Amino acid sequence: MDILRWLFDATIQIGSSQLLVREVLGNIFGLLSALSGMRRKVWAWPVGIVGNVLLLTVFVGSVFGDADTANLLGQAGRQIMFVAVSVYGWRQWSGRNTNGRALVPRWATARERGFLITALILGTVALTPLFRTLGSYEPVWADAWTFMGSLLATYGMARGLVEFWLIWVAVDVVGVPLLFSAGYYATAVMYLFYGLFTLVGFFVWMRARNASVSGAVEAFSSGSLVRR
Repeated sequence: MDILRWLFDATIQIGSSQLLVREVLGNIFGLLSALSGMRRKVWAWPVGIVGNVLLLTVFVGSVFGDADTANLLGQAGRQIMFVAVSVYGWRQWSGRNTNGRALVPRWATARERGFLITALILGTVALTPLFRTLGSYEPVWADAWTFMGSLLATYGMARGLVEFWLIWVAVDVVGVPLLFSAGYYATAVMYLFYGLFTLVGFFVWMRARNASVSGAVEAFSSGSLVRR
């Protein structure tokens, strides 16, 4: 109990501001999850879930006695969503093994891309009035955008779609200014780093996809020569 009490109360003093240790730890776990996800390691999912639970307690701070923090319901809701989709992704990646990796990345089909774009826009429009009614921090549309984008990016990662990294870029472009304005500086700085990291991840997965295609073509050609 003493450890839990420390975890909920501990802060880090930076200048005139205080950062919750929970927020810092949650983002560290998130970073470890992203790094392992880039390497297509299955343990990216359980590590991410730990970070999600920690950050959930941060973004609904008033529930845990943090009266001075703004409630970001989209950010809080997406932590719950992350846990649910992470369980799905964990199952999708488990049992697969390609040269020590959980899966081989692929490009989304035209239909899948259309679905992702449409869902991001319509989901943001639909959730904005709901989050506003529930008292989320303004601009509420930005909170709704980060929620929908995070949902779709995590789903794309579970499906092995290379484009999921680009959805994260779209999330960070909106999410970083929102988090700074709401006073969640540790998470905002981490998201700023994520923005650069996701671009790297995109090219890493793209090269992995291209390498798998080249390997398949080479194997097919070799097989054809043998049969001849």
